[in-house]
Amino acid sequence: MTFQPLRIAGAFVIDAERVEDERGYFARTWCSREFSQKGLPAALAQISLSVNRRAGTLRGMHMQVAPHEESKLVRCARGSIYDVVLDLRRESETFLQWQAVEVTAGNGCMVYVPDGCAHGFQTLVDDCEVVYHISEFYNPQSARGFRWDDPAFGIDWPLPPSVMSIADRSYPDFVR
Repeated sequence: MTFQPLRIAGAFVIDAERVEDERGYFARTWCSREFSQKGLPAALAQISLSVNRRAGTLRGMHMQVAPHEESKLVRCARGSIYDVVLDLRRESETFLQWQAVEVTAGNGCMVYVPDGCAHGFQTLVDDCEVVYHISEFYNPQSARGFRWDDPAFGIDWPLPPSVMSIADRSYPDFVR
């Protein structure tokens, strides 16, 4: 696995190293030893799957706060997504900055979202499946959401949202 730092401190694009032959390819998408060597959490609490039927589906911006902060490793198993990491760590030099990566089943890259950052994505094609490796168990009292179009963030989404939850549409403005 190769780890390419993003502009957001502690966030990475991770490429699985493919071993290809006439059958296709084989690639490791998780290795606790390699994560530990990079100083990243090497324990997983859960793996989740998000199935999205329509292009333009927007999910986000989500995170968990202390004492149940979570890091995520996100990959697209089918389709193509515009994946966004938003830094909400007040002490961070990249506080309130965001970065997006196109993650596709074809390119095989993954995005690592560190503790203290919110995450969201928008599907670019119909029928997307997104897999999350998550470091902490879901805790409803620690779950937080932030509006996808909050002017405090200025996230530039590629498509008008076609499908979104009521909760994601109605989060209040971010308070600095």
